[in-house]
Amino acid sequence: MEDTREKQAVKATYFSIIGNFLLALLKYLAGYFGNSYALIADAIESTADIFSSFLVLFGLKYAQRPADKNHPYGHGRIEPLVTFAVVGFLIISATIIAYESIQNIGTPHELPKPWTLFVLGVIIIWKDASYRFVIKKSKETNSSSLKADAWHHRSDAITSVAAFLGISIALILGKGYESADDFAALLASGFILYNCYLIFRPAFGEIMDENVYQDLINEIKKRSAEVEGIKGTEKCFVRKSGSKYHVDLHAMVSGNLTVTQGHDTAHRLKDYLRYKIPDLGHVLIHIEPFRADTEL
Repeated sequence: MEDTREKQAVKATYFSIIGNFLLALLKYLAGYFGNSYALIADAIESTADIFSSFLVLFGLKYAQRPADKNHPYGHGRIEPLVTFAVVGFLIISATIIAYESIQNIGTPHELPKPWTLFVLGVIIIWKDASYRFVIKKSKETNSSSLKADAWHHRSDAITSVAAFLGISIALILGKGYESADDFAALLASGFILYNCYLIFRPAFGEIMDENVYQDLINEIKKRSAEVEGIKGTEKCFVRKSGSKYHVDLHAMVSGNLTVTQGHDTAHRLKDYLRYKIPDLGHVLIHIEPFRADTEL
């Protein structure tokens, strides 16, 4: 099952790379021949997306390496690090787009060609479909870097919508409103920067072992109560690494058990949890003597 999820994530990344390459070429050609800087700005972002998707691909493949002496919990932490790099690419592309937009606002230029709206319509539909496909795969594989790649598609769709509106305004209002296209590109850069925060925040929480997995903790405690010999649970800590969740759980058993019996009960609990919740990685069980006043 794990191999299947990893293959799905890699295939989704190849999908992003090929799609971004074709769209970057289409946007640049349409922007150049259609007199639209908003489309050229879109092409810049898509070009950055190609490199960031390659980073995601590297991260996914590196994260698949098995645990070793120096990395007993595996190599999954490469994913949030790759996410930070992806955010960096987004910030750079947004900065370039904003700078060039401001430069072009004060520079006289021709109105965009009407046919560029049809190109943008196709791009918006494609990028929204791409976002939905990749975000679905990111949820199926628990991949933070793949989620960042999905948000690249969403931010690309947003910039394309902004370009569509800017070109429409310029064409409808005519001469003197050529810069509406450039203002649209400038607005799009702001959306990209906002998306940077949305991508960065959960990845930062992951690398800092932030406690944001209460639903999973509740399920772990619920499943623990189903194991024979487990009287209740106390502390439960969860941290994410790659697509896996590592767990430290304090479980309570009868104080009359021998050390061997307590040890065997802990192993049954660990095996049961990993069977019922396949996303779990390492599960460390600390045995406590049962107290009637402790949470079940």
